Amino acid sequence: MNFDIDFTTHVPIYIQLMDQIKHAIATGELQPGHQLPTVRQLAADLRVNFNTVARAYRLMDEEGIISTQHGRGTFILEPVSVEETARLRQRSLTRLAQIYAVEADRLNFSPAEARAAFEQALASWEAEGHPAASDEPEISTNGE
Repeated sequence: MNFDIDFTTHVPIYIQLMDQIKHAIATGELQPGHQLPTVRQLAADLRVNFNTVARAYRLMDEEGIISTQHGRGTFILEPVSVEETARLRQRSLTRLAQIYAVEADRLNFSPAEARAAFEQALASWEAEGHPAASDEPEISTNGE
């Protein structure tokens, strides 16, 4: 699994890492029993501080998402239920919405401007059957 850490966002790296692991579990990319990289290996791969990865792993261990077994490694636990998987997916979606709002505010957009841009992106997604890729031309907000 490849992790995509954004060093320019205001979202802490350990939160980004947790969100991506939870997303991979919710989508089935990571299955119960899969082993995650060691804290040291993942920190080296991502070029982040060891303690950042350790914090993410510790918090997910406390949530019952993963289990770290000293000397053996860190593994994805069996999901508690279908409801738990749905809850993880919903939490990921809520987190994405929060990130969008924080970044729009950081760029000094009003809530109305952020809502309009988001609704336009959703309308495009519905019309095209998939969301627009980030490398596509920017959406005009001046009615053109």
